[in-house]
Amino acid sequence: MFLLTLTVQENAKLAGDFDNFTDVLHQWHHDLLAFVHGDLPRMTVILVIAFILAQIVNFFVHRMRVLADRQTDNQQRASEIRTVAAILRATAYGIIGFIVLLHILSVFNINLTPLLASAGVVGVGIGLGAQSLFKDVLNGIFILLENQYNVGDNVRLAGLAGTVIDLTLRVTTLRDIDGAVHFIPNSQVATVSNMSRDFIVATISLSVDASADPDRVLSILRATALAVRNDPAFQQIALADPVVPGVDAIHGRVVIYPVSIRIAINQKDAILRELRRRILQAFEQNAIPLGTDPNNILLMHHDKNNSSSSTEVKNNLSS
Repeated sequence: MFLLTLTVQENAKLAGDFDNFTDVLHQWHHDLLAFVHGDLPRMTVILVIAFILAQIVNFFVHRMRVLADRQTDNQQRASEIRTVAAILRATAYGIIGFIVLLHILSVFNINLTPLLASAGVVGVGIGLGAQSLFKDVLNGIFILLENQYNVGDNVRLAGLAGTVIDLTLRVTTLRDIDGAVHFIPNSQVATVSNMSRDFIVATISLSVDASADPDRVLSILRATALAVRNDPAFQQIALADPVVPGVDAIHGRVVIYPVSIRIAINQKDAILRELRRRILQAFEQNAIPLGTDPNNILLMHHDKNNSSSSTEVKNNLSS
């Protein structure tokens, strides 16, 4: 009798377990059908949109890489374009992936409020600490995209002048004429003066005594400058004929004559040295006196007055 009772209880338990299992299977079947009819299309749409956005990003990245491949004469520029393309691709993929993740979590009815709240707090802290870093990177991207300057260019940035020896998205490194290296955050680059684009204008101002005939002086200067321009050593450097406009200024007995030549970038020093040498020789041959710096004249006059005053004071003291 006892064994019969145990058998009946076990059969009832097994039947209950089977019913529970059947209910679970039925619930799973119901949830699967609801997912297939409702959530799966939403996920499909989200993934399709993410795929389309990724293809758009790939299109622009590919165009930038093609543009970089065409920069055969400027490898530095090509490298910078490829760097921007890689950064754009990684950043866009990260943003698209984050948005897709949020939408998929919402499809599975996962509460996003705590996640977004914690992310917001962390984001505020990071934003406050990395605000200047973000400005550096953003301005660096625009510097590269707009080709404002490249490595090797002579520029003036943030009140400093020198040669660009390194350029990243965050900082520009300059070496000035004294050899000092300056690290300038890209967010501080508000105005760029690039002296290495296409050509530069080299100008010298000559001081000639007022006793010299201006027409004769201008004729000699034009002939001398043109001879330098046509010299085989400088034909590839000088890009246009020299310009000698005339008398630029008069300071007492000193007359200023400017001479300017459009030359290739980073080639100024050699041609200006040769031009100064030939002008001195031409002036010496034609007996044209150079002018004295009026500042020095004033200084000498001031020193003479001071010496006269000192003599008078000494004479007064001795008397």
